[in-house]
This record gives sequence, C-alpha cells and structure tokens, in this order.
Amino acid sequence: MLRRRLSFFVLIFCTCALVRSPHSANADEWQPINPAELSMTSVPEAPGAAAVILYRQVDRNDAANFEYNYKRIKILTDEGRKYANIEIPFVKEIGDVHAIKARTIRPDGTIANFEGKPLEKMIVKAKGVKYLAKVIILPDVQAGSIIEYHYITELKAYQVFNSHWILSEELFTKHAKFSLKPSGYFPVNWSWQSLPPGTAPPKNEFKIVSLETNNVPAFQTEDYMPPQNEMKARVDFVYSENDERTPEKFWKNEGKKQNDRVESFVGKRKAMEQAVAQIVAPGDTPEVKLRKIYERVQKIRNTGYEEELTEQEKKRGKQKNINNVDDLWKNGYGTGSEITWLFLGLARAAGLQAYPVLVSRRNEYLFQPNSMDPHQLNDNVVLVKLDGKDTYYDPGTAFTPFGILPWPETFVHGLRLDKDGGEWVSTSLPDSSVSHIDRKAVLKLTQEGSLEGKLTITFAGLEALSIRIQERLEDAAARKKYIEDQVREFIPVGIDLDLTNTPDWSSSTPTLVAEFDVKIQGWASAAGRRALIPVGLFGGPEKHVFEHAARVHPIYFDFPTARLDDVTIELPLDWKVSSVPKGRTDAGKVCAYNTTYENKQGTLHLTRSLRIDTISLETKYYGALRNFFQVVRDGDEQQIVLQPGGTAAAN
Repeated sequence: MLRRRLSFFVLIFCTCALVRSPHSANADEWQPINPAELSMTSVPEAPGAAAVILYRQVDRNDAANFEYNYKRIKILTDEGRKYANIEIPFVKEIGDVHAIKARTIRPDGTIANFEGKPLEKMIVKAKGVKYLAKVIILPDVQAGSIIEYHYITELKAYQVFNSHWILSEELFTKHAKFSLKPSGYFPVNWSWQSLPPGTAPPKNEFKIVSLETNNVPAFQTEDYMPPQNEMKARVDFVYSENDERTPEKFWKNEGKKQNDRVESFVGKRKAMEQAVAQIVAPGDTPEVKLRKIYERVQKIRNTGYEEELTEQEKKRGKQKNINNVDDLWKNGYGTGSEITWLFLGLARAAGLQAYPVLVSRRNEYLFQPNSMDPHQLNDNVVLVKLDGKDTYYDPGTAFTPFGILPWPETFVHGLRLDKDGGEWVSTSLPDSSVSHIDRKAVLKLTQEGSLEGKLTITFAGLEALSIRIQERLEDAAARKKYIEDQVREFIPVGIDLDLTNTPDWSSSTPTLVAEFDVKIQGWASAAGRRALIPVGLFGGPEKHVFEHAARVHPIYFDFPTARLDDVTIELPLDWKVSSVPKGRTDAGKVCAYNTTYENKQGTLHLTRSLRIDTISLETKYYGALRNFFQVVRDGDEQQIVLQPGGTAAAN
C-alpha cells in the first residue's frame, strides 16, 4: 500500500499537475504573498467591486474520491468585509468537507490565522432553498486585507461520476486553475460552454485534464432566473461505457441498457399479481385501480426521505438490500426510485399499459441530449396510458399528490424505455389552476385603524408539495415559524399572528391548510378627517419584483401558479365608506391580474387574483413583464377612503 501511494505521488509530481492528495492539505500550504496584490485598491476589469478573487484553484481526483479547493480574495472596500464570513456549501449525500485552513493577510502584511472550529449549519437561500455549510469567520478583516482559505471535499464513491468545473463566481476572478484526474472505471469525455474570452479549452496531458483562465466576469444573479449552473461558464465531464458517437445511437444503446435494468427489477409478475389483488377490486375502473395502487405504494416507508443511516445503523436495524420489487413489497421499505418502479410493476399487474421513463430534473441543469450524458437522466417516473392519454406519476417523491409530478420533473425530456431503446417524451406541466395559494381573511377594522380576525391560507398542488418536501425533517416549532414567516412576507407591515390549527405536513393530499388569528397594526392611515386603507393586503412579494430597468438572464419560474385572495373587512358601526376604487382587469397570454372591490352595507369585500401561466420567457420580453408587475403594484396601492365615526357630526 505504501509503495502504491508513493508511486501515485511520483506520477502526479512528474506530470506537473496540481491534483493533490487529501493528506497534502493538512500541511498549512499557502501561495506566496504578492506585494502588488497587497497594495491593490481597485481592479480595472471590475470597477466598483467590493472584493475580487485574486486566485482560485480546484483540483479534483475522481480516482481517489476527493476535491481540493483554494481561494484568495482581495477586500477592496468596507462593504467587501462581508466576505470574511465564509460559507462552504456541501450536501452530505455527495460528500463532506474537512481540513479547512484559513487566514487574513492584513494590509501591512502581517497575518492572522483562523484558529477556531468551523461551524456546521443549515443555510436558507432565496425561495426557501436549503443546504448545509461549513461556516468560518476570519479575524481582523478590513478594506485592503487579503483573505484566503483551502479545504478538501471527500466524495462518496458513486458521486465522482458527476464532475463539473464551474468557472463563474459571485466575484470577479483574476486567475483560476482547474485540474481533474479522471476515474479509471469508465471513459470520460468533456464539453464546455461560455468560456471566458481568451480561455483555451481544457487540455489532456499525462492523463490529467487541466484549464487555466483569467479575468472571469462576476456572475450576476437575478430573481426568477434559470438554474444558475446552467447559465455559468463551466466544463462538464461525462463518464460512460457507451462508446456511440452520435446522440441517436447513443441514446438507443443507453435506453436498451437501462430498460434491461428496470425490467430485471420489476419483472416479478406473479408476486405483483398477488400484491395487486390485495389492493384493487375486479370491478374498479382503470383510474380507480391506479389511484388505489398509488395510495398503497405511498404508504411504504421511503428511506430516501429519512436522515441517512450509517452502515452500522443499517446493520443494527437489520435493513436488507432491495434487489427487486418483490423484496421491496415484502420488506416494506425502499428508496424513492425503487418505490416508483414498484408502482410500475403493480400497474402492469393490474392490466394497465405502463412504461418506465427516465427524466432530467430541471432545478440544477437543463437537459441537453446532444451532451450524451446518461447522468443527466437523474430521476424516474411512470407513464400510464389512461383513457387514451399519457399520464405521469412519481409516487417515490414523498407527499406528491396523484396526477401531478414534482415541479423539477414537469415539462422535461424523458426517455420512455422499451426493449428497442425507447423514445423521447415530454412530461406534463400543470397550469395555475392546479398550483396556487388561496388567502381568505375575515377581519374587523378597529377604531384605532388596525385589522383583527381570522386568516386561512391554502397551499394547493405544487405549492403544497414544495413546502412539505422542504420542511419534512423539521420539528413542529420550525414548521410553525416557517408558515408564519410566509404570512409576514405576504403582508408587508407589522403583524401579530398565531397558528391555530395543525397543518397536515405528512400526507400527499392536494392541499396544505394553515389557519391563523391575526392582528395587523395600523392598516388604516389618517388623512385629515378621513382614513385610508390600501386594497392590496397580500401584495408584499410583488412590491419589489422585476424593478430593475435591465435584465441579463431569461425569466424562469418553477411552475405556473396563482395567488387568489378573498378579504372581508367589517367596519366599525359608525364608519362610512366615502369612495371605493374601480377594480382592475389585466389579462395577458401568460400573466393576469384581476381585482374587485365592493361595499356591502358597511362591510368591504375585496378580491384579487394574480396568475402566472408560463415557466420561461426570453429576456426580450422582460420589459412587458416589468410593466405588468408595475400595474400590479399600482393596483395594490389603490386606497379606499373611509369616514371615521363622529366625523360627519363634526362637519
């Protein structure tokens, strides 16, 4: 073993490639300090930048399952000091981060090493996305300082076949170097997109792939944009034993191979017929049979949605390997993909025409068949012919209602498998009538101008599913806080509220309902002897969306959705309504905004609907979309004029 390890290091050093051993990072290795970088106050290529990346290095070794990262950042302004709070994101299912070293180089050249212990915590980003991160805070950072750190990511063995170099960063990068030692299990090919100007494509020397680049522009993030990695400069590595060179032949070959694997797993016809006889009745219609099978399959313990167990914990729990659908049915547990294939086997046993489909989730990358990357087909669904129509199902994703797919699996390419290699299909995309948030408020206006009463929020379709998945491992207190924070985002003023029911977090019903007692302070504002109340009670999320005059990236929504509001406000007995604005109707091809306002004998009834019936728009349509949301803001800011009690007598 020692001789083998020494030979490996000799090979690396002889090829002059900086693909490091995990052990080498334990030595406190740093790049030399450049006096010119220390005295730098600005970077011409990034005018006004708060900080820039001076040097970045990524050395990945897929043969030894690790990746080494090094980063040096120049702090140019006081605003740039925020980069001293370093977050190193990771996903436990992919690997873990260790051997973190970090330091601050002060403007005078003296050094303050990070001596603390990295914290591990959950980071919540925009739109509720969560990930784990190792967090460190570097000491004594000021404008003019340089901060730098390096670390090792140990990769799980099966994750090395999903290699990427992401060149674009939040900050401008002056110089970066990348290298990859490929795994020897399968041949590897690579492709690239949007390489920075002047950057040569990756080169392969001595079985080490490498790339150097300079002056990489900072990546600009925007609300509602396609998956960031899809838009960034990057290099993708594809491992495959499929040596076909044309996409058509490649996917035919891949489809046959994957079909054989699926049929081997589901091909327990007799066992499935015995199982389905316990689920459906002979007189059931095809749809009723399918619903019963779907509901039964979702009751099986889904190990993919549990905290990951160690091998010792699995042994103590006597958790057996699942080799086919019969094992899964008898043992009563399996991963999400295995449960979906069980649904396939049971549907076929019930006499339904059902096919396995491999799909590519669109939450991280957008599938490109020409890339000939089988790892992009990273999920599975089942196509069932029902009443002559193609319908799609994924019971292996927990909490998914019958008849819809999780949003990353909607409107994507899928390879429907069969013995001849299959064919491409496109999964369905539900419109905004399926996935929406309904907000119903029954309130009273107090003499002081506050609103008090009951609020019911119903999350439907993909809105409910997304929340259930996101909060699946949280406790009751965290879930309560999350749902209350949602209301505070909807209502953009000071608000007191309390969740009064227990939402159904653990089922796959189409809706998730939350009920609140609510008090909204100071909703009515004084205007001389009158009072004004805005009509847009729930307009918080739309107040600042699409405000910028220019747009860099296309517009991209997760799924079509709607906000449907119904608000009743009972006025104090001696208050009068002086004027109510006219309702608005603005219905376009992809967006619609409608409002109505009524005064019914001292009770105001306000309705509002906002619908988005698309998932993507080209950048050239941004101006029209921006104008539409300005109409929404203008509509929400309209006011009802009230005459408080006693005013008429005073006049």
